[in-house]
Amino acid sequence: MRLFAHSVCLIVATLLLAPSGLLAENNAPSQTAKTQSTDSVTWAEIVISGSYPEAEQGISLFGATPDSLHQTLTRIERAAKDAKISGVVIRINSAGIGWGKVNEFRHAINKIKKAGKHTIAMVDAASTKSYVIATACDEIIMPESGTLMVLGLRSEVSFYKGLLDLLNVKADILRVGEYKSAAEPYTRTEMSPQFREEMEAILDDYFEQLVATIADTRKLDKEKVTAAIDNGPYTAKAAKELGLIDHVAYEDELGPIIRGKNKTLQVKLLRSYGKKKSGVDLTGPFGMINLLNMIMGSPSGTRRTSTPKIAVIYATGMIMPGKSTSSIFGASVMGSDTIIKAIKTAKDDDSVKAILLRVDSPGGSALASDLMWRALEKCGKPVIVSMGDTAASGGYYISMGADRIFAEPGTLTGSIGVVGGKMGIRGLFKKVGITTSVVQRGKNAGIESIVDGFSDNERKAMTKLLYDIYDQFTQKAAAGRKMKHEDLEKLARGRVYTGSMALKIGLVDELGTMEDAFVHAVKVAGLKPEDKVERLVLPKPVSPFEQLFGMNPSGASMQSRMLSETIKDLPPELAAPLKSLSLFEVLIREPRLTVLPYQLNVR
Repeated sequence: MRLFAHSVCLIVATLLLAPSGLLAENNAPSQTAKTQSTDSVTWAEIVISGSYPEAEQGISLFGATPDSLHQTLTRIERAAKDAKISGVVIRINSAGIGWGKVNEFRHAINKIKKAGKHTIAMVDAASTKSYVIATACDEIIMPESGTLMVLGLRSEVSFYKGLLDLLNVKADILRVGEYKSAAEPYTRTEMSPQFREEMEAILDDYFEQLVATIADTRKLDKEKVTAAIDNGPYTAKAAKELGLIDHVAYEDELGPIIRGKNKTLQVKLLRSYGKKKSGVDLTGPFGMINLLNMIMGSPSGTRRTSTPKIAVIYATGMIMPGKSTSSIFGASVMGSDTIIKAIKTAKDDDSVKAILLRVDSPGGSALASDLMWRALEKCGKPVIVSMGDTAASGGYYISMGADRIFAEPGTLTGSIGVVGGKMGIRGLFKKVGITTSVVQRGKNAGIESIVDGFSDNERKAMTKLLYDIYDQFTQKAAAGRKMKHEDLEKLARGRVYTGSMALKIGLVDELGTMEDAFVHAVKVAGLKPEDKVERLVLPKPVSPFEQLFGMNPSGASMQSRMLSETIKDLPPELAAPLKSLSLFEVLIREPRLTVLPYQLNVR
């Protein structure tokens, strides 16, 4: 009877699989695809979903560790080089990333196509960014119930002055640079003319990139693409009629689409292709030792080699003095001590031939930015910068002395300006029955007090300080970019640019991905493309032990990471006010900032 049941199950399974010609395997071993007849092909499936951190996060004791951007791009590039893989299915879910990372994914997919392999994107409900990634593929599939939500671009900036007025809190914030708009959400009720002018220019450039990308990849006129955006959203059927997708089909119809006219072709789909496994053997007599090594952040089998290396230093998050950590609102904080230590590690390692600095930061502390800039200036090795989604203000400060700067077309950069100030909360204290008496010596002793705003004398002194910092910033930027100071200053004034805009005015050297920057780093290091080159990733990922006990020298605490992920899951309209509270925290710790209006989210 049991044999009969097994036979029935086998027959049913055969009938279910035969019509589509699609055999799915979960990350099947590579040897299963060693030999392929003309009637069998192997495809890889790779999922793009969520918000990808720049650096590898290390092993987590509290749930799955998210894949980093580099890990996922490596999987895509591996599929391009894998002779056993005939094509790749890119399944795109909600991609909570910036425009810089969007281009990184498109570039990686193009490598598959250049290798002569077919690519198919599968999307259910495609947002603008998800769709732009999908257009890099040869074909786009959407189920009948799917929707194409390519509706154009919109930036929403919330203003909190009215709320602060209700609370009797006074935002006393100064700026240098008429476009330095980081403080405007706290001092105004709407955009200033300069802020609006800046945002209009950024959205114009983004929209031009968007239309050009869709028109080029879908072989459509730009006017038709613009009209399609204005008339969206669309059902899958309507999107196909407009030429925006290729097939209205469900997942079980993927096999026939891949087979085409060859009805007998068997297609094997490797799900989670190239997905990295733990690699830690917890069995046998050494299992406990390996477990302890994993928890303490000392993986077994690692050793230092003399192989030439490029040090890849990830500089991500709001810039502050001290060690890297996270804000109480879950935002990543880049500590100058942590990054300087990483630079020193690369400097002292004779096998490191160049440094690739990956920057994804809205800026922050002027002091911390300058200290990191100095460490890079004095490291004695070639420094190449790759800008991610954002490298603005302090993020640009630490980049500007590099031998070469690479940016993505959609990178937000520039914002060369200074802002400083504080929140005066005496009125709020009075509202809740708290009073404060003051005794001081020195006319400017109250500059850093959060009880009152600036006095006239304090405001004058603070303004002079900010102008001095601005002059230092622009002088060093001019030297780094080999410009006259007066020419650089005209481009500064706190103005934000996209990567493509920055290239035209000389603030960056080249548009390209992180991999392009790495290839250039290998070249300037005097190494040949065929040479074996290792990547020394710094700062090191946080160990589970550090996560568990909060001793985190190079990243966010576990609690903050959980809070950050929770905030990311909120609608943008709800997440923005929570993230904006970070400025209050930062101003208390560091009243002189080189920072972007960093809640800028173009979607």
